[in-house]
Amino acid sequence: MTMTSSRPYIVRALYEWILENHCTPYILVNAFYEGVEVPQEHVKDGQIILNVSPSAVQDFSVQDYAMEFRGRFGGLPKQVFVPIQAVMGIYAKENGQGMMFETDDGGSEPPEPDRMGDLEVSSRGSPSSDGNKKPSLKLVK
Repeated sequence: MTMTSSRPYIVRALYEWILENHCTPYILVNAFYEGVEVPQEHVKDGQIILNVSPSAVQDFSVQDYAMEFRGRFGGLPKQVFVPIQAVMGIYAKENGQGMMFETDDGGSEPPEPDRMGDLEVSSRGSPSSDGNKKPSLKLVK
């Protein structure tokens, strides 16, 4: 069964968490994603960072398909529209805590429970490989 993207739920939760901790929520946006409406003069390397705190924006809304709000850029009011898949991350300005997202969050199905990639289940039920390879862990920050 294919599930919808978890990104809008995570964005909403982190937004609330950042505000409850008296920090300033910033979002990182892929400015070239189809449908993005942001002030292009503030785009750098195809990305834009936006302050989405209640004091910086008006009519802020995160829907399942997009985030939108009104803000001022260089003193000029602008309507901002960001498809939810264009949100690359949300974090607190003060300490950087938050989350960055994978570039493609298509809601694809996880592997079948009885499949373990390259590992085979031995007769004892413990994972084994071809003998020389050892499983490794990778720290992701």
